[in-house]
Amino acid sequence: MFGISFSELLLVGLVALVVLGPERLPGAARTAGLWIGRLKRSFNAIKQEVEREIGADEIRRQLHNEHILSMEEEAKKILAPLQPTVPPVVPTEPVAAPAAAPVAPLAHPEPASPAPTSLSETEAGPAPHAPAPHDPTLPPRAP
Repeated sequence: MFGISFSELLLVGLVALVVLGPERLPGAARTAGLWIGRLKRSFNAIKQEVEREIGADEIRRQLHNEHILSMEEEAKKILAPLQPTVPPVVPTEPVAAPAAAPVAPLAHPEPASPAPTSLSETEAGPAPHAPAPHDPTLPPRAP
């Protein structure tokens, strides 16, 4: 623990034997052992108390975080019916009106696409049309 080797411990024992004498050395060793034991017990008690407090603080913090998470989930459940779950879909191309209903003219009429010239164009459908980026009838695009 302190880096004391057996030879150093033996030297300290010999000095204590010379200084205290053979009659008082066993009593002094017993007293020193009792004090060392008391110090160890008190240090261990303090260490356990600190660990217990740290563990209690950690448990309190964890319970607090779980309480906050449960409150957030409850708030989401309450607010879920108020918020639309699916955003409305706005078509980018005009929808064909039924034949019997009158057709309203568009604000910006588009040029008619040319008739398909081959069978592959009719099978694939009309060519995709890219609207102008400044067309006010289109919804805004996400960046």
